[in-house]
Order: sequence, then C-alpha cells, then structure tokens
Amino acid sequence: MKHKDKFQHLQKLRAEALLGGGEKRIEAQHAKGKLTARERIDYLLDEGSFVEMDMLVKHRSKDFGLDKQHYLGDGVVTGYGNIGGRLVFVFSQDFTVFGGSLSEAHAEKIIKIMDQAMKVGAPVIGLNDSGGARIQEGVVSLGGYAEIFLRNTLASGVIPQISAIMGPCAGGAVYSPAITDFTFMVKGTSYMFVTGPNVVKTVTHEEVTSEELGGAETHASKSGVNHLTCENDIECLQKIRQLVSYIPSNNLDDPPRLPGDDPPDRLVDELDDFIPERPHQPYDMKEVIELVIDRGSFFEIHPDYAKNIIVGFARIDGYSVGIVANQPAHLAGVLDTDASVKGARFVRFCDAFNIPLITFEDVPGFLPGTAQEWGGIIKQGAKLLYAFAEATVPKVTVITRKAYGGAYDVMSSKHIRADANYAWPTAEIAVMGPKGAAEIIFKKEIAASEDPEAMLAQKEQEYREKFANPYLAAERGYIDEVIEPRYTRVRIIQALRMLENKADSNPPKKHGNIPL
Repeated sequence: MKHKDKFQHLQKLRAEALLGGGEKRIEAQHAKGKLTARERIDYLLDEGSFVEMDMLVKHRSKDFGLDKQHYLGDGVVTGYGNIGGRLVFVFSQDFTVFGGSLSEAHAEKIIKIMDQAMKVGAPVIGLNDSGGARIQEGVVSLGGYAEIFLRNTLASGVIPQISAIMGPCAGGAVYSPAITDFTFMVKGTSYMFVTGPNVVKTVTHEEVTSEELGGAETHASKSGVNHLTCENDIECLQKIRQLVSYIPSNNLDDPPRLPGDDPPDRLVDELDDFIPERPHQPYDMKEVIELVIDRGSFFEIHPDYAKNIIVGFARIDGYSVGIVANQPAHLAGVLDTDASVKGARFVRFCDAFNIPLITFEDVPGFLPGTAQEWGGIIKQGAKLLYAFAEATVPKVTVITRKAYGGAYDVMSSKHIRADANYAWPTAEIAVMGPKGAAEIIFKKEIAASEDPEAMLAQKEQEYREKFANPYLAAERGYIDEVIEPRYTRVRIIQALRMLENKADSNPPKKHGNIPL
C-alpha cells in the first residue's frame, strides 16, 4: 500500500469513529433533546483545544454476536483540553454505540485518562450517558467499573472530579459519580438509581417512574445526590465551566484569583439596617452574601437540598472562597441532619483544595424531634463539626444574629480553629434563646409569681440584656471584633490578605475516622 493510500485509510477510520453509532442513532439522540458525546465535549472545552486519545479502540469480545459488531472508540470519547486556558481531562460516553454501555475496552479508556490526570495534576470531568455494564461481557465489565471506582477513590482530594449525568446512569454505574466531588444532572433526560422502576415494583410493589425514582429534581431535593439541576445539556456544560473557574487544578495548587472591578474597600451601608428588629423575623441570608462578595460572583451548590444551609463558591477581592451560611428564611436556619451533611461535604472539599472558608452564622440550634434523633442528628451534626475542626484553610466567621448552643461551636467558632471571628452588634451568642433560658433559670420564681407571664417576660428581658449580645464573647476573645455590618466586606478581605500564607496542620495519622 502506498503512503497516499495509508493516509486515506487513516482518514477513513477517523471519519468512521466520528460517526459513532451512525447517523440514525445520532438523529435519535438529538430527538431526545440530547447532544452527542462529541458535541458535548465541543461545548465544554475551549474551542479547538480538545486532543482525543484512543479514537481507534475496539472491544475484544466475541460472545452473543459481538464479534460482528465493532465501533471505533467503543462507546466513549476520551482525551484532554482546556477550560479557561487550564488543562482538564474528559470522558464522554456515547449512547449511540451499544447504548453507551461499559465494556472492558471502554473502561480501559477512562482508566487511562484518570491515571494521566493524576500524574499531571488536572481535573477529570465525566459526561455520563450509559445503559450500564455491557451484559454480553459479564464480569469483565463489572471489573472495569471497579477499576474506575478505585481511581475515583485514590484521586479524591488530590484532583477535582466532576460528573455530569446526561442520560441514564443505573446500577453499579452510579457509584463513580457518587464518589466524585460534584454531580450535575439534566432535567427530563437524565436519571440515576441503583435499581430501576421494574425491579422496585417486583421487590417492594411500589409503582414509580424513572423520573420520580431518580430524576434530576428528585436527587436535587430529596437525596442530595445531585448538586445542580440544569435545563439542558448546554446549560449543564456551561455550569461545569463556571465551577472549574473557582477551583484549583489539584491539591497542591492555590485556587484561581481573578482581577475584578469591585473595590476592596467598598462599604455595604445596606447591611446596617438589614437585621429585623423582631428576633424571630426571617430574612434572606443570600442577600447578605451577595452584598458582601464581589458583585455577581456567587455560584451556589445544592440550592434545592437542605435549604436551611447555603453553600457555594464566590469571589472576594478576586480570591476564590467557599461560603457556608445558615438561612433564616428556611426553618429559621436551624441545623438538621441533611443540612449538616450538606455543609460537611462542602467544607471538606474546600479544605482539600485550599479554598478559604467564609461562614455567615445565624443559627438557633439543632432541630429537635424524634425524626431528627432517630435519623442520627448526633452523628450527622458531628460530621459538620468534624469537617470545620479538621479544616486547615483560612477560616473567617461572621455572626449576624443568633449563635445558640452547640450550633455556635459547630459553625466555625474560634474554639475549633477559626482564624478571624466577627460579630455584628445584633449578634446573640448564648447557650439558648432568652425565653428558654429564663424558663429554666427562673422556674421557681415564675411559678411562685402572681403573674407568671409578666414575670417570664421580665426575666427574659433581663437575660437578653445580659447574655443575648456579642460582648461577653468579645470580652473572652472568642470574637475578634464586634463590627458595624457595613464593614463586613472590608474585614473579610483584610483577614484573607493576612491569612494568605497561613500554615496549619493536623497530627500525623493515616486518616481520621469521621462519624459516617
């Protein structure tokens, strides 16, 4: 064969690989409102930056007619490219080839880019759209999944791992996204579950659709498996690009710092009148966050799950930071099992990747009740405590109003190594709320009084004046400064600059035993 013919043969193979499962299956993918595997990569990465690997890989199976069906690439597109000029590795499953099912060769392609990403210290992004393990290959495909799970685990805390669920993801396939740091889902076209509706009906006799059982909105609001719900493939890929802009490439890098036009000395006068006069009146903590950070930079994570706590990324003075905040507008900002786990997971990600933590605190305590106690609020709440205590990144805390009981300790208090702790004059730092405290401390006096209600109100006011303020904590040094709210942005920026070279460590150990 002449050189010219050899070149033409290569071009023919490339053209075949680019078609995946063929035109008809590509049309069927588009008809479902989904992009193809290659189109997704094009939208995800900087234009022209994708370098494909293993385009010509084929499966090696011969059973059940597979010897007569070969597609170049074997149902997954793998390689590397840039997002915002920074290196990332990506795999994108191709549903037009064997339903995107995972074979030995398919798994080997994913494993190769994961190994390479670890060597060079770059994020891995997985675009999942697969019918699961390729049944015709039996245990070989299961082995492929386990090899991927192992690498997900070893890469955890070393390089960021992001999963996009852009079609079906069922059975063993769900455990790779579950180990990764963030999972995005697409409304109406993606779902995740360990066992599908048919098996559920057989075993438990429950009638449920795929969407109800494991759709994007179910996992966003009920299970917390889904960090962010997107309207379509394009929005999902754009959101991943946005997320990558806040996080470092690996655990030895600093997070990106971008120049901005929001002055570091900007005072936020609106905050001085933000806290309602009535202590039980709610307000939206997201508004506080938006006023303090660099304008328009908040990227919320888990917005539909455990709404009583807010987590997400933002920029302050161009620094990338992680925000953790109680939300008085939902369940009074109380900590419960879901909020504790949501917060803990986010705190641990930020700590693993050197992202400073900013905590906005207004918490009346942990949610009481049998459902919470039997649901393990002791253990779940301890996860958030453990995460904050373990974290060695710069930690800045602002108490806006309530900081009661054990929840005060848990929310990045000075006692668990927070670096800079501020309180507004409206802060109430105490063991419990004034009414509950008065009922316990002055129980006998109230009972013996001619007018118990008036006596309770009087004693409640006494307690409020003595303890429901930030000054006892400030006297002890538990609060570094009581500040007018308008100075919050300035103080946080000053603290972050001071902490830029912070060095802290935990005792030598293999790893701790977080209360799982």
